[in-house]
Amino acid sequence: MPSSPALLDRLARFMPVFDWGRRYDRAALGNDLVAAVIVTIMLIPQSLAYALLAGLPAETGIYASIAPILLYAIFGTSRVLAVGPVAVVSLMTAAAIGNLAAPGSPELLTAAITLAFLSGLILILLGALRLGFLANFLSHPVVAGFITAAGILIAMSQLRHILGIPAGGDTLPELLASLSANLGGINPITLALGVAATAFLVWVRKGLMPLLLKTGMTPRLAGVLAKAGPVAAVVVTTWATWAFGLSENFGVRVVGEVPQGLPPLTMPSFSLELWGTLIGSAVLISVIGFVESVSVAQTLAARKRQRIVPDQELIGLGAANVGAAFTGGFPVTGGFARSVVNFDAGAETPAAGAYTAIGLLLAALVLTPLIHYLPQATLAATIIVAVLSLVDFSILKKTWAYSRADFAAVSTTIALTLGFGVELGVTAGVVLSILIHLYKSSRPHMAVVGRVPGTEHFRNVNRHAVEIDETVLTLRVDESLYFANARYLEDSLYDMVAARPKLKHVVLMCPAVNEIDMSALESLEAINERLKALGVTFHLSEVKGPVMDRLKTCDFLTHLSGKVFLSQHQAALELAAKPT
Repeated sequence: MPSSPALLDRLARFMPVFDWGRRYDRAALGNDLVAAVIVTIMLIPQSLAYALLAGLPAETGIYASIAPILLYAIFGTSRVLAVGPVAVVSLMTAAAIGNLAAPGSPELLTAAITLAFLSGLILILLGALRLGFLANFLSHPVVAGFITAAGILIAMSQLRHILGIPAGGDTLPELLASLSANLGGINPITLALGVAATAFLVWVRKGLMPLLLKTGMTPRLAGVLAKAGPVAAVVVTTWATWAFGLSENFGVRVVGEVPQGLPPLTMPSFSLELWGTLIGSAVLISVIGFVESVSVAQTLAARKRQRIVPDQELIGLGAANVGAAFTGGFPVTGGFARSVVNFDAGAETPAAGAYTAIGLLLAALVLTPLIHYLPQATLAATIIVAVLSLVDFSILKKTWAYSRADFAAVSTTIALTLGFGVELGVTAGVVLSILIHLYKSSRPHMAVVGRVPGTEHFRNVNRHAVEIDETVLTLRVDESLYFANARYLEDSLYDMVAARPKLKHVVLMCPAVNEIDMSALESLEAINERLKALGVTFHLSEVKGPVMDRLKTCDFLTHLSGKVFLSQHQAALELAAKPT
């Protein structure tokens, strides 16, 4: 029977809480509690706002921030990632379930928790199968473009709450048309509240922290007060709405009745029809959420020389989403802003998230009756200020200057997301990224090389002054050889051979070739036979060990008309000395 330490080590592989929990001490407790207080203050208005963004009752935002945080603390590997509702995933949730049932209906909530359940299952399955690498197919430019477009859509969708008018739509043209058609019904009191809350939150974000530091306040206390800015906006506007009867007398829309108590135990639907409707959205939400979470977690972990395990992160996020499904929530992931706040506040372990969950649980038990008169315009202002930091058009300039292919992927993703909705936008971005990659790899960079005078180095004849032998053609291939580029290699090499009447030897230089698949092997065999018929000898040089091991399993080397040289220098010496 294994000893206790050995047993804990095994458990820690699947539940990292058994790793960091063994070293938990009083200093970590103090730091985690402080961070939890700050994040809880920040998360209360955010969770309410993101629930409304998803088209769900406000309390579901709090419910989605309790069990998921606790489960991630057990199964996740990041010490500071703050899990919960986030703007982009909330928007994707609204797009996925918005047309399935009436707003506020039990059927809509069932669809939301089923979506969270499916997302959780997908993430756990990917983690169990160690398929986290699949998220790499979602390139950073595409993610940046999608998040920028989603930020614009989110901000535009919240203008109706700021203006106090009925409007809707899933795309930018629909939102603009709906807003324009209802401008005559603007509620001036709602507009005043919304503009005031937005201006205040912008000032809090930009100017409050420096002002507090100038008064001599400690950075930590100043940070707590600055993060409490949204709570101050909530308190003041809620009090004003209640005290002056703005809802009853002036038509200011408020959150309304919010149930008081523990998160309910809920059950996702197992309807195959509903699953079929939601599965595509669940896949996109899972992938986008995972990419966003892992990028944040890796960035923050690197600052403390820690590491995360992407496949275990999949399981941690999957468990969080399953937890949301059984406690009345909706899909969640790691939030950038909250995680940075958690990090800056000094969080040492995932226990900070557990303490945050306890704080939110107390809020659900005690504070929910107090937010009846909370204006929806205030929550809209909270969302707008939060998501505008996601909008980054500089990615267009960067990709235009660096890679036109990436620019095409980014601009297409932004345009389609704005014009046709989030799901089509991100799907098109992923597909376009993969197509661009396949196109590039199908036309690998190849260079005819020659010797740099007085050295053993070989460089591109178009970039360097090199020595060449008219009887020897050395072609360097800067890509692995596989089915998509094998024919391109054949055609290019035959053209080069045809243009060199004095040619006696062809050397395929392979320092960048990490793999040769079966299709490429057949192309090499065809090249060998065709060159042999022309009286030209075919050689390889600088073949990597694993590639050579694969070649030895077949008879290609037996029929090779030339040799395999350890280095291109060796090939040049021998072929120059012994021309055929």
